[in-house]
Amino acid sequence: MLRMLNIYKTCVATALSKALTYRLNFILSMLITLCFNLFFPLVTILIYNSGASFPGWNFYEVLLIQSVFTLSLGLACVLFSNVLWATMQYIREGSFEVVLLRPLNPLFFLIASNFDTGSFGLLIGGGVMFGFAIAHTGVASLAATAQFLLLFTAGFAVMAGFQLIMAATSFKWVGNSRLPDILDSIISFGKYPISIFPQMIKTITSFIIPVGMIGFFPASALLGRLEPVLLISVIPCALFMFFGIWLYHFMVKLYEGVGG
Repeated sequence: MLRMLNIYKTCVATALSKALTYRLNFILSMLITLCFNLFFPLVTILIYNSGASFPGWNFYEVLLIQSVFTLSLGLACVLFSNVLWATMQYIREGSFEVVLLRPLNPLFFLIASNFDTGSFGLLIGGGVMFGFAIAHTGVASLAATAQFLLLFTAGFAVMAGFQLIMAATSFKWVGNSRLPDILDSIISFGKYPISIFPQMIKTITSFIIPVGMIGFFPASALLGRLEPVLLISVIPCALFMFFGIWLYHFMVKLYEGVGG
């Protein structure tokens, strides 16, 4: 374990050094990501400025949901997003053997060596939005903070699971480059209050494909508006991540060379 931590630290330090070598490119990529991030709350701003609203939620509460969603998305992108593209490239070139020959777990090697500094803009933007929203809503209690941290971790597990499942499909479906767009459509439910959707959508986004955990549930916990029974949604989130890890390792065993 200590060896793996040291390897990961070295890979992260290398990625940061590489990014800082080309400072202008690093800064511009973060600014572009940050500007793109501003579109997340734009729809909410337009809705509330027009006099409409999400029933039962004020503007700052919805902004808090979207800021938590952005933080979770940004963290997952920094740690996992490049695993998909790296896996696809290795398989299309028939060079995944380069990964398999390393004296490391293939998935760990790809995660460590593909740390994405370009997604820091998402984390910065999400952090600014989060601070602004909290300043206008406050935190319900210390217990609410503990629930928030638990549910935020669960939301990150969901994002990690999605990334790993998409990467795993590359071993048999090399034309899967549109999967991230499909993923964006699915997880977009987590950007808004789940309570505004029909009961079937609520069930699916809470327990089957728990995208509500990416933004809505952690923010609700922080506001003291989470129903205690929904804490069991942590279980499918953990299962989602472990399934992604298992599926990736299983698909590695099926690797056959160029094109999967």
